[in-house]
Amino acid sequence: MRAWVVAEPGPAAGHPLEWTELPDPVPGAGQVRLAVEACGVCRTDLHLAEGDLAPHRPRTVPGHEVVGRVDAVGPSCDRFAVGDRVGVAWLRGTCGRCRWCRSGRENLCPRATFTGWDADGGFAELTLVDERFAYRLPDDLPATAAAPLLCSGIVGYRALKRATLPPGGRLGLYGFGASAHLVAQVAVRQGATVHVMTRSPAAQRLALELGAASASGATAQPPEPLDAAILFAPVGTLVPPALRALDRGGVCVIAGIHLTDVPGLDYERELFYEREIRSVTANTRADGEEFLRLAAALDLRPTTTARPLAAAAGTLADLAADAYEGAAVLVP
Repeated sequence: MRAWVVAEPGPAAGHPLEWTELPDPVPGAGQVRLAVEACGVCRTDLHLAEGDLAPHRPRTVPGHEVVGRVDAVGPSCDRFAVGDRVGVAWLRGTCGRCRWCRSGRENLCPRATFTGWDADGGFAELTLVDERFAYRLPDDLPATAAAPLLCSGIVGYRALKRATLPPGGRLGLYGFGASAHLVAQVAVRQGATVHVMTRSPAAQRLALELGAASASGATAQPPEPLDAAILFAPVGTLVPPALRALDRGGVCVIAGIHLTDVPGLDYERELFYEREIRSVTANTRADGEEFLRLAAALDLRPTTTARPLAAAAGTLADLAADAYEGAAVLVP
């Protein structure tokens, strides 16, 4: 099969990915193999390719927003059969035994593994997944629309839950890429007032089209105090202005896997009055199933740009330059 591997982490403009030929993967016990229909391009893939995330293994195939059809099954498979439509997300496996797994917080499992980091992902023609960590997808949902739901959507949804936004609350979104543009749709349809802070004029326009009450620059103060803020941009210097934008008792959620250094905080201006900072680590399978049901009920439709799989290196470079509205999706 043809696939991309992270050959030598470095700036995306320097093309750290290598287009190569790999043996077709063979499913083991409990695994299914997918013929990839689409794979979303996530900022986490960019962090891995550029070295912000240390590689867990050499020459890994990135991609963890994978939509495909089962074309082979390994021994002991009973959830999926050849021909089924399946989604693969970031969380790939957990131990199932630790106190985190036993308490429904498998996203915190110390032995958790992740697609496109610990094992090959979807920047390829074929990929494997443990069927216990795969999601059944409807046949009528276009692959390019389904792919971003599998990480940008699921992890963004967990961030929204962590924000504990009250009914009819005021939500600020810092950065407006693949994840934020899905969270904005969910929040608006659930009755929230959404304010978006992002540096991209195109992203500001998209935010307003999707129902945001306002859209302004990345460091701008929103027009009213916020009950919650979610930071999607991996920029630590945005944490203080997000905290200052919160009303008393507000919550600031940091949604990314990577964040640049956070500057010193002024306790009185940014943390007093019981303002909180919370992080998000991956997701649980329950988050995924819950979000996919909600996405179907709300008829969420991501804004996407489809690119050929062979153009993955350039697509990552474009993502680094904030060239996409919504999400970029690779199609073999």
